Amino acid sequence: MSWDFNSVALIGAGAVGLYYGGRLAQAGEDVRFLLRADFETMARDGLRVASVHGDFLLPQVRGFRSAPEIGPVDLVIVAWKATANVHLARVLPPLLHPNTQVLTLQNGLGNCEALAAIVGPQRVLGGLCFVCINRLGPGHVSHTAGGRVALGEWQADGRGRALELARRFKAANIPVEAVPNLEVAQWQKLVWNVPFNGLSVAEGGVTTDVLLATPEMEAEIHALMQEVVDAGRALGLDLRDDLIKFNIERTRPMGPYRPSSMIDFLAGREVEVGPIWEEPLRRAQQVGFPMPHLERLLARIRARVG
Repeated sequence: MSWDFNSVALIGAGAVGLYYGGRLAQAGEDVRFLLRADFETMARDGLRVASVHGDFLLPQVRGFRSAPEIGPVDLVIVAWKATANVHLARVLPPLLHPNTQVLTLQNGLGNCEALAAIVGPQRVLGGLCFVCINRLGPGHVSHTAGGRVALGEWQADGRGRALELARRFKAANIPVEAVPNLEVAQWQKLVWNVPFNGLSVAEGGVTTDVLLATPEMEAEIHALMQEVVDAGRALGLDLRDDLIKFNIERTRPMGPYRPSSMIDFLAGREVEVGPIWEEPLRRAQQVGFPMPHLERLLARIRARVG
């Protein structure tokens, strides 16, 4: 039995949700955005995306103020920060019918488990977004680099859910691949997120070009990346050493890029400490693998965010 979808609910109208939801809507998908503070602005002005892959405007956005107004859909995309996951048990049920699938586009580890506890593991998929993107204001997104999404099933069941999602994302001009092992993809993204998001906060709110400006800081970035790769291996995952050079070199051309955790920190919002730094450390410690660089970084982040 194969799986297909006709309707999508997008919860989390930040940069990631607006960009990928906007791309899907532009391609003709029935995307229903759960909006809060942005509702009136987007109802009036639509969604504007300035993108290296082509600017676009959605003059009409299907926006809703609550999950019950949206109603049951075939696919729910969770794109808000993991710090909002405490609201999942309230927001998700009105969006579900017996075959609804739920895709998380969130950073870090533990998000699939949080969804599975509510909807069951057989409904959960994960997507890792390798993208430079910022929300400039209500209904206004800037996409400056990247955009690839790695999609995987939390529990594969032979219905080809990730393959169908990848096909539809590709039709929406989103570079995408369906991955056989979602956990490997999650740790691959941590190779970038742990050092760059972490150090941008630990240093008091600095951009990626500043982090790469001195040999000492670049050496710390390298050491953190190596720990993530080695921890993943200790957990039985196939992670390559060339991920380190690849992630450092792809960051240099980004210029003064502002990682999402830095933006949250400077805005006084809660930072995703649990899924990006605490959970990888906890899992490594469970198998007896030490991560001293990550422990020191985590202590510095906690000191900054309180």
